[in-house]
Amino acid sequence: MITRREFSKLALASLPLPRPLTEAGIDSRIGGVRIGVQTYSFRALPRPPGGDQVDVTIDAMKTCGLGECEVFSPMVEPRGSREEIRKWRLETPLDHFRDVKKKFDAAGISIYAWNYSPNESFTDEEIDRGFDMAKALGAEIITASTTIPVAKRIVPFAEKHRMVVAMHGHSDVSKPGEFASPESFADAMKMSKYFKVNLDIGHFTAANFDAMAYIREHHADITNLHLKDRKKNQGDNMPWGQGETPIREALQLLKKERWPIRAYIEYEYRGQSSSVEEVKKCLAYAREALA
Repeated sequence: MITRREFSKLALASLPLPRPLTEAGIDSRIGGVRIGVQTYSFRALPRPPGGDQVDVTIDAMKTCGLGECEVFSPMVEPRGSREEIRKWRLETPLDHFRDVKKKFDAAGISIYAWNYSPNESFTDEEIDRGFDMAKALGAEIITASTTIPVAKRIVPFAEKHRMVVAMHGHSDVSKPGEFASPESFADAMKMSKYFKVNLDIGHFTAANFDAMAYIREHHADITNLHLKDRKKNQGDNMPWGQGETPIREALQLLKKERWPIRAYIEYEYRGQSSSVEEVKKCLAYAREALA
């Protein structure tokens, strides 16, 4: 015979213990802020002949301890001529992208965004196909470095697929059709309810705009930030903390307000070591800023 207390202990011991989050997935939240990476950061990693950078990028993210990302489309695509890449995009089975998702899932990494950037040379079929790729990858949104004229062509496909496309800004406000100024982002969002903003606070600062003011005013329309440090007046990319971009302040604002805006590292300055080590430095900067 066993007592009721002993029975309760045995019953509890037989229940499966809840797994730590790190076993189900890599948790790279810091102070409630969702920190991830734009996989463009790992563009210099080796690529096997005829292959892609998926495996090496996943290994890099695991090494850094980053659990979510925005996938840079060229790291999934093979290298080749414009026509070869077009053919690959249109003819590669969607199961290929589902297999890529499985690799990220197995590593405990989530794909938030598919960074697919149509330009003037894209056919409508290629634009449409980008949404199918995003869905197969399990991405919630598409981010796009594109232009205002091309964005107009994207509208019917965003409406068809009911998927958000966040416009990524650069810093050259003199370039016709470029997404760089607050006004250009406003023009995009007038085109479709599915158009949002992927705010690169480094480029925004280099274009002499106030990133903090823009985040405060337009936080409901911002999907994710790209974190990099640049100087004003079209200044250079700098190691974090050496430029004039308010990285620390932006991260602290996200923490304070608890806005669901992702903050993604985009390593673009000229570092002194490997991209993996430099991304680690950026992550350490973010961690210190949010401590």
